[in-house]
Amino acid sequence: MVRVLLCCTLSFLIAAIPRLSAQTRRSPTRSDNKSQACGPISDGALKCTRFGFSYRIPFGWVDRTDDMQGENEADTESTTKSEAASSKSQTLLAIFERPPGAPGETINSAVVIAAESAADYHAVKRASDYLGPISELAEQRGFKSVSEPSSFSVGTKQLVRADFSKERGKLTMWQSSLVMIEKGYIVSFTFVSSGEDDVQELIRNLSFATKAQPHK
Repeated sequence: MVRVLLCCTLSFLIAAIPRLSAQTRRSPTRSDNKSQACGPISDGALKCTRFGFSYRIPFGWVDRTDDMQGENEADTESTTKSEAASSKSQTLLAIFERPPGAPGETINSAVVIAAESAADYHAVKRASDYLGPISELAEQRGFKSVSEPSSFSVGTKQLVRADFSKERGKLTMWQSSLVMIEKGYIVSFTFVSSGEDDVQELIRNLSFATKAQPHK
């Protein structure tokens, strides 16, 4: 049960070109997210005060977060009450460059931000521990790791990063995942596009609030 969100998120991101299928498991509803102070999208950005980040949505992109949540409700119905009660998985954002299924000859770039209860991953003590399951599932789907997992800075915030690539005919799909542990949750930021430079542009839209310095 604890790997369902991770598995489905990766399946969603690395489906066949030119479209990506979205299947991320999530128990809370949009109203739950409101109480968690994460979203909704306003002025072209998702602001998540709970986890201290914001993500600027590229102009013209399609927000599929609600659609994915609707799909996840069907998954939840097949989950036992005890599992549903203990699951604290949340899809915070799922956006596409164009609607999944729309014709296109290029990679349909996407960004997914998700949070899972760290209590469901007893072996994960640090954010880097979560990259093991991410790498395993990516490789099962034909991706190859392009570098060793490493520390990555977004402003003053330290995360861990893993990068993968996959050839799809004449196209190359690039996936980068950033992970942090915050307030008892494993928060993952996954970016997919046609290459490292394009993914890097997507990552630049992510920012973290700067903590105020105490007065001396």
